[in-house]
Amino acid sequence: MAVACFIVAGFLVGGVIQLARSGATRFSVGLVGVLAVLAVAGGVAWMIPGGDS
Repeated sequence: MAVACFIVAGFLVGGVIQLARSGATRFSVGLVGVLAVLAVAGGVAWMIPGGDS
């Protein structure tokens, strides 16, 4: 599942780049950027061993 999070993060980073190039509002670029960071954090958290109930 961590791989899926990293794939989603990659798409979101690409979206941030495209939004910034097209002159989108700072809010939309920031929002997609925050979602990308959350996807990366989720992927990393999923890979940490232990804590499985």
